[in-house]
Amino acid sequence: MSDQSRSQPAPLRIALAGLGTVGAGVIRLIETNRDLLARRAGRGIEIVAVSARDRSKDRGVDISRYDWEDDMGAMATRPDVDVVVELVGGSDGPALTLARGAIANGKSFVTANKAMIAHHGLSLAREAEAAGHALKFEAAVAGGIPIVKGLREGAAANAIERVYGILNGTSNYILSTMEDTGADFADVLGEAQAKGYAEADPTFDIDGIDAAHKLSILASIAFGTELDFTSVGADGIRRILAADIAQANSLGYVIRLLGMANVETGSDGTTRLFQRVHPYLVPKNHPLAHVDGPTNAVVAEGNFSGMLLFQGAGAGDGPTASAVVADIIDIARYWDSEGEIDPPFSIPVAELDKTLPAETGHRTGKAYLRFLVKDRPGVLAEITAAMRDAGVSIESLIQMGTEYSGGDDGSVLVSMVTHEGEEAAVDKALDLLAGLESMTATPLVMHILKQ
Repeated sequence: MSDQSRSQPAPLRIALAGLGTVGAGVIRLIETNRDLLARRAGRGIEIVAVSARDRSKDRGVDISRYDWEDDMGAMATRPDVDVVVELVGGSDGPALTLARGAIANGKSFVTANKAMIAHHGLSLAREAEAAGHALKFEAAVAGGIPIVKGLREGAAANAIERVYGILNGTSNYILSTMEDTGADFADVLGEAQAKGYAEADPTFDIDGIDAAHKLSILASIAFGTELDFTSVGADGIRRILAADIAQANSLGYVIRLLGMANVETGSDGTTRLFQRVHPYLVPKNHPLAHVDGPTNAVVAEGNFSGMLLFQGAGAGDGPTASAVVADIIDIARYWDSEGEIDPPFSIPVAELDKTLPAETGHRTGKAYLRFLVKDRPGVLAEITAAMRDAGVSIESLIQMGTEYSGGDDGSVLVSMVTHEGEEAAVDKALDLLAGLESMTATPLVMHILKQ
């Protein structure tokens, strides 16, 4: 039979909830690349219905050709919809209701909602597996970087030993701008908000919560473990000073907010999952040290592949829309071939390993410690005595005068880098210094990335 005489499959019909920058980007991408998408998907991709809060808002795309749903939940029951795409956001509420409704009514579901997947991904995956339909969320982690597909497919032959990276573009923009300009955190945050890189309320970004959502998803896929967002230790960048950036630079490092995860064996022989979002000192010769601005980058270390680096735009209408539509193409191919859909987390939910949170005290490494203290005799001796009593060996120690930014109260900055040692020893030293009258601020600890 000639290609011309073959019957073409019916188009895959999409309902789109959420018409912000990403939703508008999805529409624009599907319209611009319509023929290319049909060739790659094996069938046409057609938007039939859309929903958002404000129908009259100008989004730069023509939505008049699509059915409008005032209640996005109605998309879940439309007989002319094959796939529901959710770009509304929020871990619960309407987005979660839509997800469950769509799967229950025999639709595949695509989302960019990292908070919902981090909190409810396991239950949604169970429902999707039972229904035999797809749950896809490539756009939920690192925007346009195909990291979910990369771990599930490209690195599938490897046991992943560690996965880590820059998972939040806002924090990375702030840190790399502080590095370039010497400005302090508050000033750069204001600039990031003015440029649209940071939200009016930047809490989720600068306190590490957004990165923690993404890390928990990556860890589950990388290690075949159950999602465990609640066990991610999250620490943000609010307390980093321009002086810390300068100190790191002088020592041969840059500061980056990293998400870090690996599976290890606990002291009791149980399998433990380590997950941490934390500002790290990254050696200047490491690839992540050169990732600037709002860019994201993820490193996966496979036992046969070695280091794999995934880098690209972590947000924005184009990159995120690209990830959303890539998921839609995967579903179109599945429908065309009538094959079995892959489990959302690569392994069926029932087969994912159950793990306990890792014990962090025994972890070893070097750390950067920074203290703001009163400028008076004996303070340095108090700090070094606490380090000695806790068993922390000091590799280098620097004291700055009141010229550091933020020193208007007359305090001075003392920083040090420790030799390799257990994290528990550093914790003990800080406990010994807690409440010391000479301390003018809570000490800052940043671990140094092991290569």
